[in-house]
Amino acid sequence: MKKFKIKTGDLVQVLAGKDKGRKGKVLKIFKAKDRVLVEGVNIVKKHVKPSTENPQGGIVEKEAPIHISNVNLVDPKTGKPTRVGYEMKGDKKVRVSKKSKEVI
Repeated sequence: MKKFKIKTGDLVQVLAGKDKGRKGKVLKIFKAKDRVLVEGVNIVKKHVKPSTENPQGGIVEKEAPIHISNVNLVDPKTGKPTRVGYEMKGDKKVRVSKKSKEVI
């Protein structure tokens, strides 16, 4: 099983692609494909047939997953993207920002 330094609910910034520079919250992580679903980022249009939830059908805009290497965690202190490291605080292992050394 893969271990990622980004967790669901983290605030991340996109580093590459059409949404470069945009920030959003991680909604879901797809570990098998190394991808993350970020709120409000990589919006695609999907054609849907009429159904009980969507009786009209039509074109729906939704988020598509992007590769985890294209996002970085936002530093809680500076608000800029940072890499993540681990430190031991007492007997607990915590995530730490590489830029500000702040616990995430």
